[in-house]
Amino acid sequence: MGISQIIFYLLASFTIFTALFVVFSKNPIYSVLWLILCFFSIAGHFVMLNAQFLAVVHIIVYSGAIMVLFLFTVMLLNLNKETEPHKPLLLKFAAVISGGVLFLIILAAMKTTIPSNYIAPKASEIGYVKQIGMKLYQEYTLPFEVASILFLSAMIGSVVLAKKERA
Repeated sequence: MGISQIIFYLLASFTIFTALFVVFSKNPIYSVLWLILCFFSIAGHFVMLNAQFLAVVHIIVYSGAIMVLFLFTVMLLNLNKETEPHKPLLLKFAAVISGGVLFLIILAAMKTTIPSNYIAPKASEIGYVKQIGMKLYQEYTLPFEVASILFLSAMIGSVVLAKKERA
């Protein structure tokens, strides 16, 4: 077993470990913090696949922007155990059964796959920021500019909707 396989298995175990803590944490703030760690470990998987650009974008977008929104939402909702409605026992039982069935389906799918040795990707032109930028600005200039105009109009629309009207 090579060093890349060991790193992969460590990253995969850490990802599963943090994802389980996201689900089983009692405090929603801790759950969000565990989710940030889970996102960082997924970015590590992107680095192992020689996709540095995706890893950086994943950290900036998910661990940065999305998690800040989640954290603010949790803080604004002020979730307390006393005010939280309790779920009926039948709903909890249905959730456990459906989760177990999903787990069995995943196990069945993994059983039919053929395990192969992990081969590290070669250092090529795929996945590097320079090559992605050159491709983006040479071949896909028009769709890139159209998307930027769309994002600009969405930002202007959100500001107009959020603006309070004066009476």
